[in-house]
Amino acid sequence: MLTSTKELLETAQKHSYAVGAFNLYNLEGVKAVVNAAEADRSPAIIQILPNVLEYGGSPLVKLFSEAADSAKVPMSVHLDHCDEPTMIETALATGVQSVLADGSKFTYPDNLAFTRDMTALAHAKGATVEAEIGRISGTEDGMTVAEKEAKMTDPDQAKEFVAESKVDFLAVTIGNVHGQYHGEPRLDFERLRQVRQRLPIPLVLHGASGLPALMIQRSIELGVCKFNVNTEVRQKYLQFWRKYGKTDSRSDLLECQKAAMGAMQEIVAQKIRLFGSAGKA
Repeated sequence: MLTSTKELLETAQKHSYAVGAFNLYNLEGVKAVVNAAEADRSPAIIQILPNVLEYGGSPLVKLFSEAADSAKVPMSVHLDHCDEPTMIETALATGVQSVLADGSKFTYPDNLAFTRDMTALAHAKGATVEAEIGRISGTEDGMTVAEKEAKMTDPDQAKEFVAESKVDFLAVTIGNVHGQYHGEPRLDFERLRQVRQRLPIPLVLHGASGLPALMIQRSIELGVCKFNVNTEVRQKYLQFWRKYGKTDSRSDLLECQKAAMGAMQEIVAQKIRLFGSAGKA
């Protein structure tokens, strides 16, 4: 059933678990998330990236929304990592429940102004907004400690930012990275604890692919209510088709699509259980 992202995350915050937010690209991905969520009686979030929205347009968003609405568990559709006001307007017009107004690449004043404007726009349409303070890197290679610190979320600044922007959720940067972790992940839980002390709203952690279970659990204990997942699910899909392409199989394409969906579903189910949302629908 289509549900507001805010309701999903506030419920998760109240009951100390996190909701998986899965970046998807096609019907197979959507079916993988819906099937896994229904099987484990878990809420879930379907996410669409700006380049995927540009590629698929409103028909793809409508597919995602219809799948979420017809699911037997609470789900929402969320626009991820967008810094273009026109694209945010387009996504809101197609009916997404929330957007990540990502001004993290801007200066702090510009990030605040951008987020404030996008939050007002989304709220007027009954949607909610995630923002990001700090800059999440795609790799840790070649980054000094000082550079890495500069990219992390400042707890006092986060409090000020949320108060002035009226944003609904905040994505924090505590050493998490997008994509693959090069070496052992190192998260600054003391920084996360300080952010949690200052903010009552749900917190989000990007880069959940590859984080060990103990780090996931500690993050939830310190207020993270939403984990973004992309890399592992996407890789499983690509691995299936690469293997299939090397064979002489003449299997029906539909059967292959179902098999690819099943491979992704296994990863989604693992994440749902890891985040503690199984049985919470």
